[in-house]
Amino acid sequence: MLRRTLKSPKYFKKVLVANRGEIACRIFKTCKRLGIKTVAVYSVADDNTKFVRMADEAICIGPAPSKESYLRIPVILDAIKKTGADAVHPGYGFLSENFEFSRALAAAGVTFIGPTERAIHAMGDKIQSKILAKEAKVNTIPGFNGEITNEEHCIKVCHEIGYPVMIKASAGGGGKGMRVAFNDKEAVEFLKLCKEEALASFGDDRMLVEKFVDKPRHIEIQIIADKNGNTLYLPERECSIQRRNQKVIEEAPSPFINPETRKAMGEQAAALARAVGYHTAGTVEMMVDGNRNFYFLEMNTRLQVEHPITEEITGIDIVEEMMRAAAGLDLSVKQSDVKINGWATECRVYAEDPFQNYVPQIGRLSGYEEPVGDGVRVDSGILEGSQISVYYDPMISKLVTHGKDREESLVRMKGALDTYVVRGLRNNIPLLRSVIMEPVYASGNFTTLYLKEQFPEGFQGNLLSAEEKSFVSAVAAIMRVKKEQLYGSLESVNTFDIRITGPAKQGVVSSSEVTVQNSQLSGEYLVGGKRFQLDWICGSPKVKVTENGNVHLLQYVNSGVANVLTIQYQGTPYDVRVCTPLQAKLLPVIPPPVTVDLGRFVPSPMPGAIVNILVEVGQSVKAGEDVITLEAMKMRNRLKSPTKGTIKKIMVKVGQTVDDGELLVEVEPEIIQK
Repeated sequence: MLRRTLKSPKYFKKVLVANRGEIACRIFKTCKRLGIKTVAVYSVADDNTKFVRMADEAICIGPAPSKESYLRIPVILDAIKKTGADAVHPGYGFLSENFEFSRALAAAGVTFIGPTERAIHAMGDKIQSKILAKEAKVNTIPGFNGEITNEEHCIKVCHEIGYPVMIKASAGGGGKGMRVAFNDKEAVEFLKLCKEEALASFGDDRMLVEKFVDKPRHIEIQIIADKNGNTLYLPERECSIQRRNQKVIEEAPSPFINPETRKAMGEQAAALARAVGYHTAGTVEMMVDGNRNFYFLEMNTRLQVEHPITEEITGIDIVEEMMRAAAGLDLSVKQSDVKINGWATECRVYAEDPFQNYVPQIGRLSGYEEPVGDGVRVDSGILEGSQISVYYDPMISKLVTHGKDREESLVRMKGALDTYVVRGLRNNIPLLRSVIMEPVYASGNFTTLYLKEQFPEGFQGNLLSAEEKSFVSAVAAIMRVKKEQLYGSLESVNTFDIRITGPAKQGVVSSSEVTVQNSQLSGEYLVGGKRFQLDWICGSPKVKVTENGNVHLLQYVNSGVANVLTIQYQGTPYDVRVCTPLQAKLLPVIPPPVTVDLGRFVPSPMPGAIVNILVEVGQSVKAGEDVITLEAMKMRNRLKSPTKGTIKKIMVKVGQTVDDGELLVEVEPEIIQK
């Protein structure tokens, strides 16, 4: 629960939010509580979305691509003029750390609810910020304090520092333009990719190289400062659960940081903020090794995505404090007021497929229902029927739970994930649910390498124990019985042939015969000596199962296949075939589906845009050679030839948008003479 000031002054008459989605909704909530009028700016792709509906006024600023809408300073200035907004909150991403935008607002006499142009410029450049951090006596990571000029220079610096190294964009953020290299080959390849991503995302392809810290944990400190000399730090956030250098699960405080380290990190972060004359909210990101030695990574001069967990444990509305600072008022809190109240966990729910290397998904959410309950908070910009677009980040929401301690926060997160209904697009809830209750994560003893270490062959979903297989089989059989009750075909004893198929690499995980005895009077079902009760309306997504007094929360998904139920259990979906003995006997005579050999084609692994074609028709290629560069959700991916041969056909052009699975290049395999 956020602490409320005794008075809620209107710091500004009207605030325009130069952003979209969940962060725009989040800022609007504070504005509305304070009685401040709001303005949304939106692209044509965001027409009629949740954040547009929440605003008092809304202005369309251009086509879907962000470079033609959300990144165009002149059209946003025009929207400010049309609506009479006297302040602008930039959210995160887009123009939030663009000093030219800050300068343009100042020239127009409009308040920027963010830092000064000087602070943005100084901290937005990783090379310059590292130099300033050293001057402010902040611990820094060993590395090359300058720009990497070419491949040869990169390899030379890598050898001087020693592998592994982090190659990253000087102007980057949000995991864009960042790769960890373990050898010369990776260093050269990642330098190219990072430069391309950085140029596309930030308009700046300068790169730097730093030592990759051993047993690293990603810890960050929230800073808030006003224009009157008051600078304070809030308790740390643990952000070590990451994929592709992007955060997935965060918590506050960290299970690893002790009070002494917290104080030292906070004081250094505050010292850096003072050194650049910083005001408003910002985040100083640190890398911490296994001995709690910490090193400065970067300073994000904006509201951070994961700020809700800090709000939950401190009761401070960080957005309101930003408004106070921008209006020239003192912060409403002092350092001595900052306390840690309980524990908070945040899961970033993404439209992506964790079973296929986190491939982003686009499309419409055909079903959507957010979880509710004590200590549950959902920051989202999504409604049922909302469209996840190829043009923007595929985040669906930030799911936050708060409890009196870490254990309660995680238990609440477990329940929230189990009741979070997302239909129409694959999403990462299976991964989030598996991690939350996984023993290593639960112990708090993990690093930024957690996902790679726990799932070295890629995420496969929850692996059912023998007891859990029996449980899922029993539930599926009972669900079929309940369905048949609707058609009057119920018998007192029903026997079914059950086969459970897991996602991706799991395949068939169980085959068994299940007998269900049911009592219409008591509503109980007896399976294998255990008593079950199902609180489920046939066809609805939520299923509550009581097994011998133990309560389980599951979800039902219509598979669209006869006699197959899709049951989401512990976050992972399982296809469960429930057949009568006669149906099972007839299955072997049904012909298998026809498959097509796609071994000579390069398909798109995700929706995206073609940014580069690296081959031409008639060119010889090796197996694994790069042929296409695809950009999806601001990340660049090199697609490779599946075989050695000759390029026969190129089916796409640079700039073309492609769908998931669309064929891009055909390779004529080399004929091996015997």
